[in-house]
Amino acid sequence: MTQLKDLYIDGAWRPASTGNRFAVEDPATQKTIAEVADASVEDGRAATTAAAGAADAWRATAPRARAELLRAMYEETMARADELAALIVAENGKPLADARAEVSYAADFFRWYGEEAVRLPGHLTGSPAGGGRRILEVAEPVGVSLLITPWNLPAAMVTRKIAPALAAGCTVVVKPSHQTPLTALMLADVADKVGVPAGVINVIPTTEDVAVVGDLVESGPVRALSFTGSTRVGSMLLAQASKRVLKCSMELGGNAPFVVFDDADLDEAVAGAVVAKMRHNAEACTAANRFLVHRSIHDEFVERLSRVLGALRLGPGSNDDSQVGPLASLAAVDGVQRAVDAAVAAGARAVMGGRRLQEPGYYFPPTILVDVAHDADVLQHEMFAPVAPVVAFDSESQAVALANDSDMGLASYIYTADLARALRVAEQIEAGMVGINTGLISDPAAPFGGMKHSGVGREGGRHGITEFLETKYIAVAW
Repeated sequence: MTQLKDLYIDGAWRPASTGNRFAVEDPATQKTIAEVADASVEDGRAATTAAAGAADAWRATAPRARAELLRAMYEETMARADELAALIVAENGKPLADARAEVSYAADFFRWYGEEAVRLPGHLTGSPAGGGRRILEVAEPVGVSLLITPWNLPAAMVTRKIAPALAAGCTVVVKPSHQTPLTALMLADVADKVGVPAGVINVIPTTEDVAVVGDLVESGPVRALSFTGSTRVGSMLLAQASKRVLKCSMELGGNAPFVVFDDADLDEAVAGAVVAKMRHNAEACTAANRFLVHRSIHDEFVERLSRVLGALRLGPGSNDDSQVGPLASLAAVDGVQRAVDAAVAAGARAVMGGRRLQEPGYYFPPTILVDVAHDADVLQHEMFAPVAPVVAFDSESQAVALANDSDMGLASYIYTADLARALRVAEQIEAGMVGINTGLISDPAAPFGGMKHSGVGREGGRHGITEFLETKYIAVAW
């Protein structure tokens, strides 16, 4: 277990200015595993002051030098893979296999953006007006960036923001979730170990999110805000950021449809459904949330999915053979139970699961619901739990309509043997990402983001770095 439990500001570890600390809980045992420094508004200001102080030198650092540091962070993260994975399991609860996959995924953002750091965009053209005029376009770092990350992927959501920001030449302040701060602090230690200059990365865990983040957004040197979390909180942050016209990137909620047509290979569809639903303990914004299955294969799909989900082993994520770990908190379990109970009360039937496990830890078993009412909460809102409501459809147009019947538009999945139909439906579905005959779509080299209430901007791929760059136009008379 890491001993890094203080704030990381200006290249140094320090307690909170108030001396306050908060408990981090293992969701598998409900026991405290660490007491972490609880940043105050004053600490937040110290972090942004440090980031601002380091900004000019980091901006002037050669892209190749920034790239080499990011590559070193990749190597150091992978060298600590086992330690990081164990830490993720301890504070997040996901199975060890998922935690190991997350560490690899997280490290890859350092590698990818190390490669992108030396390819910053720029352009020179002649003006159509002639007369020897030239249009010169250059990309410059936006400045001090505030990065707010969630608990569900405590490593990957941090690196997916830090890596492009540093590659672009920005300095950062990271505010991780107070449920999973230890992973972010270890990543700060990774940066410290490889020689990232003081002030370039600052990490401030806090339970005073509203006060600390509000102060940083509404005053001081912050020029960009990147947030991953709920749509409700993201909307509030956008409103706050609008007062100072900050550059914002928002990766918000999802409600992913998983569409299975009658010609799909059912073995592949069920295997893909398990990956799309259960990856990262079913607590991912890309998780399949609504299963839309052609009526002619509905019952067989449900039967096959029940067999596979029923065979998954529940237990502490630290056990090598555990495939379903506890949810993140008691509030999460209670919310899932209320949503399932409401769906059943409205006419749905639980084919399997449906009741939380009464034992230490926040466990909710894999659950399949059929005959679900159209307005049920399990269909209308992101569940972040191993609950799979299955809805029958009769036609392609109905499938598209059901898939788009949501304010969210992040991820989506289509299973069919007809490539023309797959592409046709993919173009009609209102989502930023579509998986065709695959349940896994996340890739550091691909743009990650959504439509509608699922967010603003893109992370990952060549697009992610642009969230931390400003385009400057220079008119030149030659």
